[in-house]
Amino acid sequence: MEYIVKARNFELNEKIKDYSEKKIKSKIEKLLERTTKTEVKFVMEKNPRITENNRVEVTAFASGAVIRVTDTGTDVFAAIDKVSSKLERQIKKYREKMSRKGRKNHDNAPGIGTSDIGKIGSADSGNIEEKIRNSIVKTKTFMLKPISPEEAVIQMELLGHDFFVFINSETERTAVVYKRKDLNYGLIEPTI
Repeated sequence: MEYIVKARNFELNEKIKDYSEKKIKSKIEKLLERTTKTEVKFVMEKNPRITENNRVEVTAFASGAVIRVTDTGTDVFAAIDKVSSKLERQIKKYREKMSRKGRKNHDNAPGIGTSDIGKIGSADSGNIEEKIRNSIVKTKTFMLKPISPEEAVIQMELLGHDFFVFINSETERTAVVYKRKDLNYGLIEPTI
């Protein structure tokens, strides 16, 4: 397993690296099979109003699953302990959901108003499109693997997102699952 440790506003020493490997890496290797990569990011918040200014983010990539947990502490060791126990709960939750399914080891933009968007196609459309292009502040790329909509919902919940893009293994088309306001889930599938 590839184990990557990063830091922001923070100086890592061997004691912290060893402690994170002992608490995080060993737990992942013990509880989560077929983990390909784990990223641990240490962040020191410089705002004096934040008492728990040491944040630890862990992202584990394992056989089609991505598990991400974040927690904070007054010192880095407390944050590692908290994120470690949170990670253990997430992994157990994931394994329970997968065993219940019988699938073990499975492989509006800021600054732009709706009135502005309505002008697309008019003479002002170049300016509006430029505003939209400039308001896209982050781009993500990721591998899509064919999975069922149920597995996509599990992934979405593990990541803590409101939606999840995937290739539906039943239809072999790109689809989106999302969390509805009534706390149920929706599935969007394109038709050609």
